[in-house]
Amino acid sequence: MNDLLIIAFRTVFLYFVILIIFRLMGKREVGELSMIDLVIFVLIAEVAAFAIDDPQRKLFESVLPMIMLLVIQVVLSYITLKNKKIRDLIDGDPVTIIRDGVIMESEMRKQRYNLNDLFQQLREQQVGSVQQVSYAFLEPSGNLSVFVKDEDPPTLPLIIDGEIQERHLKLMQRTEEWLMEKLLEQNITDVTEIFYCCFEKNELNIQKKEAAS
Repeated sequence: MNDLLIIAFRTVFLYFVILIIFRLMGKREVGELSMIDLVIFVLIAEVAAFAIDDPQRKLFESVLPMIMLLVIQVVLSYITLKNKKIRDLIDGDPVTIIRDGVIMESEMRKQRYNLNDLFQQLREQQVGSVQQVSYAFLEPSGNLSVFVKDEDPPTLPLIIDGEIQERHLKLMQRTEEWLMEKLLEQNITDVTEIFYCCFEKNELNIQKKEAAS
């Protein structure tokens, strides 16, 4: 009976501990979890399961690994926020799966993404034919973002955190030289000053980085 009470108490206590940890980790839908988030969630669930299953184990010994996992997640989130290369390495980058009604077979093979998955996700977005699709991107979360031909094309970022997105320029059939010329028209010579830049409605939209406080 005593063990049952301990298990009940631990279950309630760990429920609120995990709830607080997830709140501190930030709001995200399950489908938007990054690789880091997913690993942390699984490990926390395992630690909690062991704590509930073993009433003789000290509660602090179970809570400490959860706190350490939270710290790891916060630190890695900060690092990936500041460094796009690390962010791309951990989370990955969106991949073009369809362009102008043509399926990118080589990209699908690289992502181990099959036609059944593709057609299912197209149907879920009420797209009946590949030929209707202007662009389809396989997101790092596994979701498929679809833009049909009668809609506005996606606005692709050309500069993120001071780094030129060569892949996006290639998709737009533009060059880095073209981008630098457009920047020079606005008296910008150093791309590292730019936080975000895109080309929309024949106009370059630029947001510079905030000054360090």
